[in-house]
Amino acid sequence: MRTTTAAQRRAQDKNAYNAFLAACPSRQLLDRLSDKWVVLVLCALGGDANEAGEPAPLRYSELSRQIAGVSQKMLTQTLRSLERDGVLTRSVTPTVPVTVTYTLTDLGISLHRTTRLLRTWAQDNMDAVQANRREYDARE
Repeated sequence: MRTTTAAQRRAQDKNAYNAFLAACPSRQLLDRLSDKWVVLVLCALGGDANEAGEPAPLRYSELSRQIAGVSQKMLTQTLRSLERDGVLTRSVTPTVPVTVTYTLTDLGISLHRTTRLLRTWAQDNMDAVQANRREYDARE
């Protein structure tokens, strides 16, 4: 049996989740997080669209109204994947009709901080990006 030194164990731990390595499982997570619907769901649940700006539980229909253009299928798939990852929780209240609400977990709130910055950057810099695209396209 071969033993490893503390330095070797630290090096292994450092590379355990290195997204630059082809076999790293964190690439799957990055793939999920790069989806526009994920970013918009996190921002909506994080309170970006409400006046208080605080995370608040939202019903499925409220999410659907806030996120223009999302299909029922995509919203459902996005919510299920985020629930599976532990980013949000789904609560069912037995009313008529049934009330389903979604709430960010602590993990989701920490991720929301990043997605809020990404969404804000995109909104703030869209004019410059469009100008750059026009300039690039004119050269081609």
